Amino acid sequence: MSRPKKSLRQSMAWLHTWSGLVVGWVLFAIFVTGTASYYRTEISHWMRPELSETPADPAAAANRAAAYLARQMPDAIGWSIRPPTAENPAVEVYWWNNPDGPYHHALLDPATGEASRARDTKGGDFLYRFHFELALPPVWGRWIVGTCAMILLISLISGIVTHRRIFADFFTFRRDKSAQRGWLDAHNVVGVLALPFHLMIVYTGLIELGPMLMPWGVQAAYRHDILAYYAESGIMAATRTPAGRPGTLIPLGEIVARAIDAHGESPEVVLVTMPGDAASSVTAFFEEPPGLAHLHPQIVYAGDTGAELSRTGDVGAATRTGAVMIGLHEAHFAAAPLRVLLFLCGVMGAATIASGLVLWTVARAPKGADPAGFGLRLVRVLNLGTIAGLPTGLAAYFLANRLLSLDLAGRASWEVRGFFAAWILAALAAILYPKAKAWPAALGVSALAFLAIPVVDAFTIGEARFLGFDAAMLVVAILLALGARLAARAPSRLRAARPNLSRTVEA
Repeated sequence: MSRPKKSLRQSMAWLHTWSGLVVGWVLFAIFVTGTASYYRTEISHWMRPELSETPADPAAAANRAAAYLARQMPDAIGWSIRPPTAENPAVEVYWWNNPDGPYHHALLDPATGEASRARDTKGGDFLYRFHFELALPPVWGRWIVGTCAMILLISLISGIVTHRRIFADFFTFRRDKSAQRGWLDAHNVVGVLALPFHLMIVYTGLIELGPMLMPWGVQAAYRHDILAYYAESGIMAATRTPAGRPGTLIPLGEIVARAIDAHGESPEVVLVTMPGDAASSVTAFFEEPPGLAHLHPQIVYAGDTGAELSRTGDVGAATRTGAVMIGLHEAHFAAAPLRVLLFLCGVMGAATIASGLVLWTVARAPKGADPAGFGLRLVRVLNLGTIAGLPTGLAAYFLANRLLSLDLAGRASWEVRGFFAAWILAALAAILYPKAKAWPAALGVSALAFLAIPVVDAFTIGEARFLGFDAAMLVVAILLALGARLAARAPSRLRAARPNLSRTVEA
């Protein structure tokens, strides 16, 4: 006897369920760290309390940075210098002698040109890069994130097809009717409310990773010369071909001063290509103009004479469209109120993924699935370890910034190790707890960890300028504590109302 054919909606429901489950734990981490990255600068400020907003001459700071870089790696093929600003008062420099890395990094005091006394930390940059590289080698990490983003886009579209009453269900929340109904309603509410944001952020993220995921057009047209593609498309200004013989770089401050005169503002980044070559180039990158497009105006100067060589101009429709997609994803254009809205949408994205993962276990527990079976137990453990364990890791990352010795070698790496160690320990602890107590305990530990952040900050730094950040950590702690309380109350409340649901709720 042949099985009845599944309808399109049933097929989409199957696709939505399993596509979301397979990559859900990675997506949760991507959404949480990406959402935190909306406040990447504020996080970095909090994690480098020694830095103060002191004005500095960008031209003089560039000269001191060039002298520092010449001592560190005179044969480098590239230097990157970020002059000081009111928001970032230190001079940030990178240098490398291989296009594939390693890329060396340092923060410099703009007044002396020597290494800054600010504590060694990756600050908000770690969360930003984890969002699209997962702390893996860049190519591997971006491929994994790109693959997960493609699956999430499939899950979003299949979810829209599946939920024929999606907008009606948005206005319905039946928490006490059954565990499965309550989780489904919660999943629908947070999913539908921020659905335009979810579709936008996933699609634009794929556009940003597009040249890596689908490089064949550029490779066929430009024979792997990616710089020629960037120059012709208007993304970057053209630089000189190295001469292959030694040369002398004029004082970098002179070029920065010319760039300020030409553009009317200080460069955001100064990139020196082949600084020891007779045909070196210096590219001044400026902040994006107002608007959505992620396009940085650039002027290229000859490193040996300071003469202007090229600059970016108007770009074509295709380049501008791609730049708008990237601009929407990174949201550099967003003022404070819009950033708050985007942050809340990101939180709802993480909540949509988390509720979907929990819903999978809740929906399968009463359908004859073996509660001691490997598959169901694995999903439960991964849910606990990711949804409740990741916040513990984030709190540990911030606490390590305040508690580790300032003189510790490789201090920034130890902060990152603290993040992963706390996350792993929280996940392992979740395995050992009884099912009924695992969620309250795991969320309670996360709440205590976030509560400790403002307390530790008050005793170690205690500066009024960080009260906003500390207040945000307190709000996170309260929300996690409320989650722990609800998780502790749900089994007993629903068990009393419907005894047959006790096994379901513990999922």
